[in-house]
Amino acid sequence: MPGNALYTDLSGYYDLMCADIDYQAQSHCIHRLQQLFGNAGKRHLDLACGTGPHVRHFIDAGYESSGLDINQPMLDRAALRCPEARFSLQDMCGFTLTEPVDLITCFLYSLHYSGGFERLKACIASVHGALAANGVFCFNAVDKQQIDNDLFVTHTARHADGLFSFSSGWSYCGAGEQQSLKLRIERRVADASQVWHDEHPMVAASFAELQELLQPYFEVHVLEHDYQKIIPWNQTSGNAIFACVKI
Repeated sequence: MPGNALYTDLSGYYDLMCADIDYQAQSHCIHRLQQLFGNAGKRHLDLACGTGPHVRHFIDAGYESSGLDINQPMLDRAALRCPEARFSLQDMCGFTLTEPVDLITCFLYSLHYSGGFERLKACIASVHGALAANGVFCFNAVDKQQIDNDLFVTHTARHADGLFSFSSGWSYCGAGEQQSLKLRIERRVADASQVWHDEHPMVAASFAELQELLQPYFEVHVLEHDYQKIIPWNQTSGNAIFACVKI
């Protein structure tokens, strides 16, 4: 099942795929980064917002929050979760807003869905254009030079439709600007099972390359991938949070 067709067909199970994610901790951390680096504004946009769990937390924290995604079934569920929010079917690599926002987020490594360097550049330019003065762009990323192709993360979740097992892992050949996210989903009901395999093309970048792309537009702060503490990146770990202030 190619591309994002799997997400479209299984949009009703997407929250199960992410059942082990602490959305509240992630959202609160970025709120703290906005307070630390930003303009104190409360207008927020979430790129690749999916079913809207981060948007929900930002609304509850007092933000005027909105989201965009390329998947309409996800947006339909997001609208049910966050009826106060505005959602739009747009590509994060070329979006427009009617008015600027103070904070733009892109969680769950979704910036890598840009797919290639030219689209990544377009995404960064779109973000810069959509932010108000001293607005902040926050996202997390993986350094292509630190990817372990043998490392997979797996969790299970029970649903009325069966017991689900979700596995995901990064894959990088060691050269170029392409990496992939490999996914395996298994649904087990009684003695029968159904399995989906998917592989999403993603843009591969080192943190040095990311900073080079961002620095014409932003003051860039690279932080450890820890949503409980705000500390500088240790220069060696392969995951990081980027807090980028518009210049």
